[in-house]
Amino acid sequence: MLLNGFGEVDAALAQVRARGVRAEHHPADLSSPEQIGELMAFAERTFGGVDILVNNAGIQYVAPVQEFPTERWDAIIAINLSSVFHTTRLALPGMLARGWGRIVNIASTHGLVASAGKSAYVAAKHGVLGLTKSVALETARTPVTCNAICPGWVLTPLVQKQIDARTAEGVSPEQAEHDLLAEKQPSLAFVTPEQLGGLTLFLCSEAADQVRGAAWNMDGGWVAQ
Repeated sequence: MLLNGFGEVDAALAQVRARGVRAEHHPADLSSPEQIGELMAFAERTFGGVDILVNNAGIQYVAPVQEFPTERWDAIIAINLSSVFHTTRLALPGMLARGWGRIVNIASTHGLVASAGKSAYVAAKHGVLGLTKSVALETARTPVTCNAICPGWVLTPLVQKQIDARTAEGVSPEQAEHDLLAEKQPSLAFVTPEQLGGLTLFLCSEAADQVRGAAWNMDGGWVAQ
């Protein structure tokens, strides 16, 4: 397993290796096509290629369109959307040559519906779903599948920032979490990484061979409203 990211790298590697899985990390900046190329080349050299690609990079910024900094827009599109294109285009040839592959794009409910103040994020996640469908059609007669998962609120650093902003106004952390969930997610419970991992495993299984181009929401009822 090859990991990318700037969080608790050693802890993440240790968690994977504890299960007897060979794991490495590459620090590529996913806003850079050149560094993405280096990441994918490292995967080829180290593991012989990529059989399962999970695209899960994301950043956020909140502002009205007329006040949205252009550099923030460009950064969000680069990391949240363009990186998915670049990793996919580089992984696909090997998958097709080896006769099997799975691409799972972690999109968002914001790929299905919008929220005010999040124009770049919403645009990028809608783009991820469009790209997912196009790749699924291009690979429809092959053993390679491409699908997307659309999570609702997951207690990630991005979401924690929104909770912290509410607590800064004098609301308790528990009330801040409840109020955030109540605005969008009828279950009033966060989606967990373990739940997302379980769905990802299913999409990589033989049972999901004919699941192609899906935008599978896991959102506590968010888009059912």
